[in-house]
Amino acid sequence: MAEQGAEPAIVLEQLRKSFEDKEVLKGIDLAVSPGQVLGYIGPNGAGKTTTVKILIGMLDGFTGNARVCGLDVARDPLEVKRRVGYVPEAGALYEALTPMEFLSLIGRLFDIQPAPLERKAVELLRIFDLQDRRNERMTTFSKGMKQKVLIIAGLIHNPEVIFLDEPLCGLDANSAVVVKELVASLAAAGRTVFYCSHMMDIVERVCHRIVIVDEGRIVADGTFESLQSGVKEASLERIFTQLTSAGGQEQAARDFVRVIEG
Repeated sequence: MAEQGAEPAIVLEQLRKSFEDKEVLKGIDLAVSPGQVLGYIGPNGAGKTTTVKILIGMLDGFTGNARVCGLDVARDPLEVKRRVGYVPEAGALYEALTPMEFLSLIGRLFDIQPAPLERKAVELLRIFDLQDRRNERMTTFSKGMKQKVLIIAGLIHNPEVIFLDEPLCGLDANSAVVVKELVASLAAAGRTVFYCSHMMDIVERVCHRIVIVDEGRIVADGTFESLQSGVKEASLERIFTQLTSAGGQEQAARDFVRVIEG
């Protein structure tokens, strides 16, 4: 965790974004410290992905202020892209390439010299048990294997701020453990991690702070323990259900069984 008083790694001030006549973000205020792992969770359509895409410089047309690493996202999106890492749930890979070719392309975009780039790529692929597949075309790779390559590509340039959007999607159990430990190690090294996920148990375990967003607004912000005491619920899943519009799951499950039995 960063020292108190350090400049925030991420700042949002009255962030608003609309698509045609629908307002998706309705005034988000948020500051994230360096070295903090922030869990950013909410129901589908709450505005999570929109927030992330604004912060990584992929989406414009918003109002309010958004800053990453002290940079104004609206004024300097290219420099923001150089300073951040992004691991989407299912990003587009050039599957006709091998992992080494793809990582070489990504590394060159970030001006990593060929020798250290190759060394990094080989070692990171080894950590994810892909060393024997590093020169194979990715057309035959499983979803989990592709996700491993995406994780490496998002981190190979040693970014200051990392945005993870469902990073464990498709991973086997061992690789998922590696990623969870990686999040803790990144934070310990002073990196800021903005973690979006629907897997409440993982958010509960790996995040220093949890922000719950619903219908474009922040409805809760704090440590798991503070959220837990505030609403008198034992699990993050129950807290989430109580604080958002995503309730009624138990009744929906009962109704589903009733229908298929009828």
